[in-house]
Amino acid sequence: GVVLGGIFGYKFYQFGQMEKQLSQPQPPAKISVTQASEESWQPAIKAVGSIEAINGIEVANEVPGVVETINFESGDTVSKGDVLIRLDAEIDEAALRTRRAEAQLAEQEFRRIADLLPKRAVSQSQYDEAKANYDAARARVNEAEAQLSKKVIRAPFDGTLGIRMVDQGEYIATGTPIVEINMLNPIYVDYTLSEKSLPEVEIGYPVSVTVAAVPEQTFTGEVSAINTSVNPESRTVRIRATLDNQGNLLRPGMFATIQTGQPRENRVVTVPRTAISYNTYGDFVFLVEKNDKGSLVVKRQTITTGEVRDGRTEVISGLKAGDTIVSKGLLRLRAGQRVEILDESGQEASE
Repeated sequence: GVVLGGIFGYKFYQFGQMEKQLSQPQPPAKISVTQASEESWQPAIKAVGSIEAINGIEVANEVPGVVETINFESGDTVSKGDVLIRLDAEIDEAALRTRRAEAQLAEQEFRRIADLLPKRAVSQSQYDEAKANYDAARARVNEAEAQLSKKVIRAPFDGTLGIRMVDQGEYIATGTPIVEINMLNPIYVDYTLSEKSLPEVEIGYPVSVTVAAVPEQTFTGEVSAINTSVNPESRTVRIRATLDNQGNLLRPGMFATIQTGQPRENRVVTVPRTAISYNTYGDFVFLVEKNDKGSLVVKRQTITTGEVRDGRTEVISGLKAGDTIVSKGLLRLRAGQRVEILDESGQEASE
């Protein structure tokens, strides 16, 4: 009996201690905050499109031959005229030497005949024949030189190379793809807009572009061309913008989201995109406010969002400029929880 009483007494003491701990207020959560701000944003027409190179081709050979040397690596940046590959040209070089020798003989014969013509030692027809032979010999030299020059394949313009598609020692027929080359900076984005939007777009209007490959970065440019006709089936017009592509992050064929800016400006409330949380009921932020006791607490505030620009999201409804919201420490927060604001250095901010 004494033992059982001791056990029950100890358990009762444990429950009392647990109840005491639970009844104590939880320490406030440490958070960083920011304020919703009002900014001037130009309204924009949203569209989707594709990234296109200003110049982009598959380099191919005009004459057949065996690949003698390869002068590039996949991914190299090259300038116009840089040698990419050389084909074996031994036969072509011999042919050129023959043509030059023939042209030299034809020239000597022509000059001899030309010297005799004023003396009437040769006829006009002999002179004409010698001149024609000389002209034909020079044409054959030019043809042989052109044929030989085609054994050297050069970069047609400044650009970035793709993956090499031929190997040293390989025989390649005429028109064999050697490597892809694209001019990547600047670069185009092509997209279409409804014919109704045509009056709202002009050459020179600002454009901002995002792609899935680098979602945190916005690429800027301006409208550089507007098609002269509307597609009669889709009732859309093709637009082209030229973008700055420093770092060559944009590549031809990428799917792009485009915002075409308008000349007027709207006042909008914005918050950092990282301050917004998402659930099945929509977007929300944690709004910081004081409760009846004067303590700082957080309130889950549902918001309606709009455009995203440079890491900031437009808030259409749910917040006003100057509202204080949580910017860091969102994951463990719950509605009504007491909080303590840290300053930029991570220290507790003074009231």
